[in-house]
Parts: sequence; structure tokens; C-alpha cells
Amino acid sequence: MTEPSTNGSTDGPTDGSTDGPTTGLLGPVQIRELASRLGVRPTKQWGQNFVLDANTVRRIVRLAGVGPDDVVVEVGPGLGSLTLALLPEVRQVVAIEVDPALAAALPDTVAATNPAVAHKLSLVQADALTVRSLPDPQPTALVANLPYNVSVPVVLSFLEAFPTLARVLVMVQLEVAERLAAGPGSKTFGVPSLKAAWYADVRLVGTVGRTVFWPAPNVDSGLVELVRRPAPVVEGDQPDRTDVFRVIDAAFLQRRKTLRAALGGWAGSTARSEAILRAAGVDPQARGEALDIEAFTRIAVAAGTVPA
Repeated sequence: MTEPSTNGSTDGPTDGSTDGPTTGLLGPVQIRELASRLGVRPTKQWGQNFVLDANTVRRIVRLAGVGPDDVVVEVGPGLGSLTLALLPEVRQVVAIEVDPALAAALPDTVAATNPAVAHKLSLVQADALTVRSLPDPQPTALVANLPYNVSVPVVLSFLEAFPTLARVLVMVQLEVAERLAAGPGSKTFGVPSLKAAWYADVRLVGTVGRTVFWPAPNVDSGLVELVRRPAPVVEGDQPDRTDVFRVIDAAFLQRRKTLRAALGGWAGSTARSEAILRAAGVDPQARGEALDIEAFTRIAVAAGTVPA
């Protein structure tokens, strides 16, 4: 689903002259007018950077691959740019917004801009990191422009809490996007890469320039696609996710150390960590960044077979 035309380039903004109430989308003029009317100023506290460019939100919806049967959860809808692009394409959008002023205004914005789809919007005013359940129908996709400061925790917590999520397409800080999509051996490979890989196949599918946002951030953004797949299975058994994640955390707490040394505290001793690693078919002298999620799963399983 990667866009061949991207070639590492980033999006630039449009002038917004063709977007507005007649197209059912917001352009730069409409966004600034709406913010002014609401007395909204983007805050760093909630990582708010509003998308000004309608072409960018159209692109996100296209890459998300969602359709009329999908119930999409959107975290941080803000002024509604992406929400308005999603609503005509899907069955329902469940928008989760932490800012009370923005949450209160979103239904009115949708009704004024594209009243034909207003009935498809469901609003939850909450911190996304605290959301562990949603009313039926359950979400099938997460599509969002995520605040940079909570992007990884939000993605991981929603994949854990909502097993019905089959697809995720999020716009995050480019560095974070690269970490999520990195493979073993990469300089950016680490804890986010492995934990995301527990749930899904992960790919960086595009980049977005900073000038499409208001206010413009100091970094570019990346578009990350996650397609859920079954969690790793070892010898017919699926180990507990928390056990695997404990191994991952321990391995990268001291990234420069060999796994034998890095896992010593987790295992109780370096001698036992070496025995566990050998039982899992992993070189004790390897480092965490060389292993994929299946290898970490084998280590977690092997820990149950080696005496303490």
C-alpha cells in the first residue's frame, strides 16, 4: 500500500480555496476561522497540531483502506479535518477528544460542514490513554493524527484493548514512525518496534511535511500502517503478552549489553539467563536489537522450563 510517487518526499499545503462547506472538508481559512470563533489556541500540553491541508487528510483516508463497513476510532480529532474526510467513507467514526472545548464543538462543525454524515459521528470526551472500552459497534480501524507525546502508548493500548481493530493508520512524528516500522538490526529498532510487531505487520507508508500543520511542528511526520495478525505462537502455545513484554523491556534497558548480561536481573542471574537463552535457541552473546518478536517470544516461553 506504499505510495510509489512518494520517493521520500513530503506533502506540501494547498491554499484551501477549493475546500470548505461546499466540499465537506475544512481548508486553512475555515480552520483558522473556526479556531478563532471557539477561542482555541493549540496547546503543547495536549500535543495539538491541526492539519490545514485537505489533500493530506484525503491521503490518510485513502491509505487507511477503510470502507462502508468500518467503524473507525479517531484519537484527537481536534477541529475535525480528518473526521470530515472519514465520515463519508465509513459506517461510523468514534472520535475521542481530551480537550473539552474541541469535543463540544466537533458535532456542530460536522453538522454545519457536511450535515448528511453528521449521524455517523459518535463522540467520547476523554483522555485516550484511559479508554479501555467503547460502546458497540466495536471499532474495526484506528485512523488518527496522533499527538506526538502519546503516539506509541495510544497505538499499543488500543491494539491491546480492542481486538476487533484489524487496521491502524496513524500520522506520527517521523522518528517515531521509523521506530515503529523498524526491523531487527536497524539503528531505530527497539521496544516500540517489537511491541507493535506482537500485534501487527507494521510499515512506514509515507511521509508528511511540517507545513501542512498549524502550528507547524519542528519535525516531519510519518504515516504508519499496522495490519493485525495473530500473536506469535511457540510449540503450539501462545505465551502471555505481558511475559514477552517484560523480556523486551529488560533486554533494552541496557541496550549495549549482551542478552546474557541484560537479562540477568529479569532471570535472577546471568547463569540462568544464559540457560534460558540457550533453551530458546538464542545466542547468549547476541544483543536485543538483533532479535525479532518470535525470538523474544521463545525466550519468554523458555523461562518457564528453566529452574530458578
